Amino acid sequence: MNLRKSLTLAVAAAALVSTSLSAQARDFRLGLITPAQHLWSTEAEAFAGTLEERSEGEHSVTVYPAQQLGNEAQMVQQLQTGALDMAFLTIAEISNRIPDFGALYAPYLVDDVNHAARLLRSDAAGELLELMPVEVGMIGVGYGMVGMRQVLSRDPIQSAEDMNGQRIRITPFEPIRDFYTATGAAPAPMPLLEVYDALANGQVDAIDMDFDSILILKFYEQADNLLISNHMMFPMVGVVSGRVWRELSEQDRELIDTTMAEHLENVLSGFESMDAAQEEQIRALDINIVEADADFFSEAIAEWEAIWEPKAPMLDTLREEAERLREPQQQ
Repeated sequence: MNLRKSLTLAVAAAALVSTSLSAQARDFRLGLITPAQHLWSTEAEAFAGTLEERSEGEHSVTVYPAQQLGNEAQMVQQLQTGALDMAFLTIAEISNRIPDFGALYAPYLVDDVNHAARLLRSDAAGELLELMPVEVGMIGVGYGMVGMRQVLSRDPIQSAEDMNGQRIRITPFEPIRDFYTATGAAPAPMPLLEVYDALANGQVDAIDMDFDSILILKFYEQADNLLISNHMMFPMVGVVSGRVWRELSEQDRELIDTTMAEHLENVLSGFESMDAAQEEQIRALDINIVEADADFFSEAIAEWEAIWEPKAPMLDTLREEAERLREPQQQ
């Protein structure tokens, strides 16, 4: 009788352990706005594969690129409720909720893609991620990015005055809106996947864009004037829903944090390695190219800083760090 009871208890315990392990297994959902062929999307898929392998099949990740789960504002709401588990988000939507993130978009804060990557790897940039759990209910794992921002236009832009009245497509967030408003342009927030048609039908005169997207989505077919200005970097952040995070074991948190951070680093290093070749490819196109630097936008920069220095106290810290991280020959 005692032996039977012992066997019954052992079977029950084994069933409980099995049920517990099964309950912990998750099929996470990760959303992005970028098309499937974009580096953010391909690294999200690679992250999914690595996580499944390292969890020995216990966890999987289904990736939803190209705004399949909505725009970034909608995805942030889903992350906050736990309806979405993870996302690779532009800092744009985060800066709308945490103004200190807007400091990362300071005009000419960094010189190029390599300088941007160094700053995003820094402790100063890491301090911003620590604001996310309380302010927006998300865990910021780390940063990615795309290339520096340029201006692709239907008509030539030879001077800052040529920006006046131009309807320029932007990602919908305040720092970049304020910058283009200061140039005299009319910022037009618009999803990435609508940009090609908007250029084709004249809905916009120009777009704020990086080399990578200009090439992948062939925007140069509809606008053949490029202002190579490198006026802003454009960071991305990998996030996990705070609600989902609380449900995970410490072991799973460590696994997800480490694995996602590795693939975010792949995004940073990927754009570092691609940038020069992409610029060369852009310059080989049959388009008109004009170069611009901080002096080109001096008045707009001063106006932007008057708005954002009070709103984003982290700006001074990031400037100091960016200066420290400049290449010696650029100092």
